[in-house]
Amino acid sequence: MKRSSQAGLGALALLAAVALAVPALSSGGADGRKVLSAAVLAPVVGPYVGSANPIRGVNGGGLPWQLASGNVDLRADGRLHVEVDGLVFAAGPNQGTNTVPSFKAIVSCQTIDAGAAAVSNISTGLFRASPAGDAEIDATVSLPSPCYAPIVFVTAPSGAWFAATGV
Repeated sequence: MKRSSQAGLGALALLAAVALAVPALSSGGADGRKVLSAAVLAPVVGPYVGSANPIRGVNGGGLPWQLASGNVDLRADGRLHVEVDGLVFAAGPNQGTNTVPSFKAIVSCQTIDAGAAAVSNISTGLFRASPAGDAEIDATVSLPSPCYAPIVFVTAPSGAWFAATGV
């Protein structure tokens, strides 16, 4: 009786191990661990507006922006979810609205290239943005290995950033 209980537990453990391995195999071996989670994003303002002070080679938008709320979830397998609400101009003739019909995201990583420190900026495709500044980006990007200190930017189609992680 004791031997059949041990065999049953062994079979159960084997089934659990197989169940855990299947998702990892189906995603090409990359895991889905959380790399970056941000519940607060900062809009482009002050000295970061325009091209005078780019962050990791990414220029700020041409005018200051404001943001009601935003969040980012980046996984080790490259899955990226970004949601912004109320990402609109903070100044200028279109203050309080968004005139940019599509946003994209740029994931910026510090990495190593040929033994030297390097920056790798990876863009998503375009995602619809409303005039109220609401958008949701669901994409998968190819992260470099390693990907140190990731920053996620919400940008115009041109790549100029309107909001970023790292507040």
